[in-house]
Amino acid sequence: MLFNSLQFLVFFPIVTTLYFVLPHRFRWVLLLVASCYFYMDFIPVYILILIFTILIDYYAGILIEQSTGKRRKQYLALSIIANVGVLAVFKYYNFFIDNINTVLGAVGQSQLAYWQLILPIGLSFHTFQAMSYTIEVYRGNYPAERHLGYYALYVLYYPQLVAGPIERPQNVIHQFKIKHDFNYQKAVDGLKLMAYGLFKKVVIADNLAAYVDSYYAGVHTGPATNSLIAMFLFSIQIYCDFSGYSDMALGTSKVMGIELMKNFNFPYFSHSITEYWRKWHLSLSTWFRDYLYFTLGGNKKHKYRNVFIVFMVSGFWHGANWTYIIWGAIHGSLQILEDIFKIRQNKGVIAFLYTNLLVTLAFVFFRSPDLTTAFRVFANTVSPHFDWHNPLLSKKIMLVTGLFILAEYGLSHREYLGTLNTLRKPVRYSIYYALILAVIFLGRFGGGNQFIYFQF
Repeated sequence: MLFNSLQFLVFFPIVTTLYFVLPHRFRWVLLLVASCYFYMDFIPVYILILIFTILIDYYAGILIEQSTGKRRKQYLALSIIANVGVLAVFKYYNFFIDNINTVLGAVGQSQLAYWQLILPIGLSFHTFQAMSYTIEVYRGNYPAERHLGYYALYVLYYPQLVAGPIERPQNVIHQFKIKHDFNYQKAVDGLKLMAYGLFKKVVIADNLAAYVDSYYAGVHTGPATNSLIAMFLFSIQIYCDFSGYSDMALGTSKVMGIELMKNFNFPYFSHSITEYWRKWHLSLSTWFRDYLYFTLGGNKKHKYRNVFIVFMVSGFWHGANWTYIIWGAIHGSLQILEDIFKIRQNKGVIAFLYTNLLVTLAFVFFRSPDLTTAFRVFANTVSPHFDWHNPLLSKKIMLVTGLFILAEYGLSHREYLGTLNTLRKPVRYSIYYALILAVIFLGRFGGGNQFIYFQF
């Protein structure tokens, strides 16, 4: 189910109303059933995959806590193998087969068969969330959850099930056990977050997607403006698409009194790639920091090797394609170079432009379906021809891009919800109505405008 669908417009108020009407002891049941329904709107049978990993991790957590010595590590390994195994089969099997077949074809050997599998929606997200639970239990940072229903809800909780934020058990599970009475201010703040997230998704991201998708679908030698504008617009599109989802997830949960971690902190106002990654997709960045980077040795041993490995794995996490791996390698290399040359200490306009230019260029690999397309996009940027009447510069595109820049610049200097709450009522309501009108008249609905990160 999509947050930007009419179905969700019915689903959300019904579930939220029942949540506050029902006695507290039944609320976890409601949220669990609602979350299963939410997920099964995609491919119903895939709920069995989640049930399988939930049962493995639930019992693994208990066994880890009850065991000593090597047994604890063995149960943790069982949990990780089960989770990574499911991810490997559905997301990476055909990638490895494709690369093996390339080698086999070069030496004249017969090809291996591909599996016709549809990737379960949001598999990488709930896999990492499930892994953080058993790792935290193993490290002694969280006691094993004895209530299977609460643990299942931790994995399946519908606001952040398919695209994060990737939560730690100590931040979420205890909130399911607390009785949350209806809080008017939290409800209003949650709805504001949902509205702004919807605005970023349907008004900005989806309008830009129509042009970016058109360009990448027919990349060919042409005016340099085509490539340059498509690069720039995709950087805005992916941010508004993903942060829009995160805002709606946080807002949806906040209405019920359950707080989720902030996933974005205005990354495009960074002055280095290092700072950018402290503000972009925080739940994933901190996941890799805590569970992979520090495990490899962190800053104490082979620092640069560890940074590079983390970003290579991060790229591969995003997709089973060499384009994602190269994207990760670029960011890892840039972080290492910044540390060597102390670039991260610089501020000012030059540092701001340098950061955004490199982020935008790297996103070409992220967006391209293959390496050939990526290199063709870069080749087009050096074309001697410029077309300033390009359809990518339509009034609507320029309008929504301008709205994005103004909104983000203003909000980056103030706390969004706190600022709105202090404004005079006429000003505050003018902003609300403007937001609603923009969604109605400028938003793009229908046509399967799925969130980009659902594929991960």
